[in-house]
Amino acid sequence: MSILIPIDGSPPSEAALEHAFEQFPTESITALYVMDPVDGATAWGPGSSDDWLAAAEERADTVLAGAEDAAADAGVDVTTESTVGRPARAIVDYAEEHDIDHIVIGSHGRDGISRVLLGSVAETVVRRSPVPVTVIRPDD
Repeated sequence: MSILIPIDGSPPSEAALEHAFEQFPTESITALYVMDPVDGATAWGPGSSDDWLAAAEERADTVLAGAEDAAADAGVDVTTESTVGRPARAIVDYAEEHDIDHIVIGSHGRDGISRVLLGSVAETVVRRSPVPVTVIRPDD
């Protein structure tokens, strides 16, 4: 079975990674970091797209290295990948294009106005995914 875990370095994504390592230790696990150009445009302000991309790639490398370290600590093999795009769409596209069997995704568990304003990548992935999705919230 092929498992996809979208990660961004947040506590929810770290909890999803840990859950996948515990539940699927012998399966093919891929950790995916999505570099979102829309977030880059607002976070980095004016500047060249090369500046944004370099910073996003550096962040991706750091987060993915953390996933590799966590996998080594858990005695699990993990493949790491990064891509550019809107997170929910990129995750679903990756699952479709790489014959993923299951997605394990972290969620902040926002509700009310913060969910409306910030959206929910996990919710969108659940709605659009062609495969089963497990949503993990970190312990508070």
